[in-house]
Amino acid sequence: MRTRPLLLAVVLALGLTACAAPEEAPRASAAIPGTVNDSPDQKRIVPAKVAAVAALLPADLRAGGTLAIGVGAAGAGSPPLAFTATDNRTLIGSEPDIAVAVAGILGLEPRLENTSWENLFVGLDSGKYAVGVSNITVTEERKQKYDFATYRLDNLAFEAKKGAGWKATGPRDVAGKRIAVGSGTNQEKILVEWSAEAKRQGLAPVDIKYYQTNQATHLALASGQIDAYLGPNPSVAYHVAVAGETEIIGTYSGAGAALQGKIALTTKKGSGLVGALAAAVDELIRSGDYGKILARWNLGDETTSKSEINPPGLPIEGK
Repeated sequence: MRTRPLLLAVVLALGLTACAAPEEAPRASAAIPGTVNDSPDQKRIVPAKVAAVAALLPADLRAGGTLAIGVGAAGAGSPPLAFTATDNRTLIGSEPDIAVAVAGILGLEPRLENTSWENLFVGLDSGKYAVGVSNITVTEERKQKYDFATYRLDNLAFEAKKGAGWKATGPRDVAGKRIAVGSGTNQEKILVEWSAEAKRQGLAPVDIKYYQTNQATHLALASGQIDAYLGPNPSVAYHVAVAGETEIIGTYSGAGAALQGKIALTTKKGSGLVGALAAAVDELIRSGDYGKILARWNLGDETTSKSEINPPGLPIEGK
């Protein structure tokens, strides 16, 4: 659940620290036995073209026959959302599955490209990618540049070692704790806000840590370098199930207390594609394929009943 980086002044004022990554090993198979297949042979659900939905596509996309899809999962990725299979090459996860299914409804050949988070938006801006499918949270700031068609709820989770003995429900709980979070994410925004509130209450600010990969974060958590990690609920729940050494100590909406965060297919504003994307998601929901896709990645608690176009998003900073 990414957002644009926070103002540097805010970051410096709160004394955020960067972290060196612990030594990492190559990613091994991390499937939850009997529930998650992380081999290259995915047997994805690929629905047949629905003519009425495909007719909503811009003429150039219909003529081209392909859908260029950017997925910001470079590096270790974020299982079960988007990561590489055990061959360290094939892009798999719930996000690629949704993208491929949407392309099927639209009658287009999906062209998945694994890229960095930053280059995903560069690619959308330049037209290299027609759509971004990468756990992207709807925000008011992003709506100025992009159009959104929602397809999943946006929830966050705090992860700590088993038996940590504390719960993360608000600013007082995280005061003075060493907590890792992804840079430029909306979970970072929430954690920074909680840190500022703890400071206003006369408590110690959060000691916020940053790592380059999820694997580095998990190693830091296991070694006691940090007290907790705040990340997307799907990724946290997956790691808790796989590792067996950690637990979720709190959950939170990705848009804060006043608004349910939403994840969306993202396209350049005014591209004319968003209506077709939303209709494709609605068709997947109607057919039942949508529920099957999320269920195979254990994301059944984040389903939505309808795709929304440009719904209210995470507020712009200061508003």
